Amino acid sequence: MSALPTTSREWHLVARPHGWPTPEDFALREAAVPEVGEGQILVRTQHFSVDPYMRGRMNDVKSYVPPFQLDQPMEGGAVGEVLASRDDSIAVGDHVLHGLGWREYAVLDAKRAAKVDPSLAPLTAYLGVLGMPGLTAYAGLLEVASFKEGDAVFVSGAAGAVGSEVGQIAKLKGASRVIGSAGSDEKVKLLVEEYGFDAAFNYKNGDVGKQLKEAAPDGIDVYFDNVGGDHLEAAISSLNVHGRAAICGMISMYNATEPSPAPRNLAMVIGKRLRLQGLLVSDHAALQPQFVEEVSAWIRSGELKYSETKVSGMENGVEAFLGLLRGENTGKMIVSLEG
Repeated sequence: MSALPTTSREWHLVARPHGWPTPEDFALREAAVPEVGEGQILVRTQHFSVDPYMRGRMNDVKSYVPPFQLDQPMEGGAVGEVLASRDDSIAVGDHVLHGLGWREYAVLDAKRAAKVDPSLAPLTAYLGVLGMPGLTAYAGLLEVASFKEGDAVFVSGAAGAVGSEVGQIAKLKGASRVIGSAGSDEKVKLLVEEYGFDAAFNYKNGDVGKQLKEAAPDGIDVYFDNVGGDHLEAAISSLNVHGRAAICGMISMYNATEPSPAPRNLAMVIGKRLRLQGLLVSDHAALQPQFVEEVSAWIRSGELKYSETKVSGMENGVEAFLGLLRGENTGKMIVSLEG
């Protein structure tokens, strides 16, 4: 057996960003790998996730997850191979999903890791289409937005890891029409030609409200919000009576230093009896087995497609995250330490 690693490179937050983060807010540092204690495992990271919600954790504010601490390694989803184990439930050579990303090697309690099967799906799928973003899409559409067959659905940020899955699940479950917005003509083409959306538009090409009304002349019943701001305002205008919106994210405002003026039409919520409900995936853990069973079957049959944008190399972790905020990803953004 080869010697276990003694040092690990890890990304630290060294300054709290004001507005858009910059590379100077982060530092790649070398740290000692802790001893593996009783009930713990040592994992070699093969891939880790960068996600929009991480921007919020960089602010020192009380929220649904504690902020990242300065001069400490950041956290996030990661998959990797177990190199050492002092727990009977996980063996050396197993692959696991855990929450201590942004580092090459992680020592953690075995109960905080979940075994994943690379023979059922590629390891990276457990960070995206079969992971936290996938469950967010599934629970948000089916539980929070109370989707039912025949609904017309609008998804913002539709070419991302969550949005692309929302639209496809809606189609598979019998939506009458699925519309997506994205930030480039290439992504719009992908939504319609690859993911089977009925219509899509580039929000940079004109007024969002006007483009949505053209794409959904009969209105929408469900809005899945990843963007906030003018997209939420447009959706409120287009939602039919008793429409529902799952508010998952507001990436348009994550780096704003001033409050957003939109939506300016909230009074419509009354007359239309709309329901706008916030969504946290952690509330829906009970759906996980059903979600994995149903979605993995769709992946195997080819009915549900997914994209990944992979950035290679530990040293490019922050650049991958900044690229995600700039919309440079199609589907799930992943940092790969392989090869």
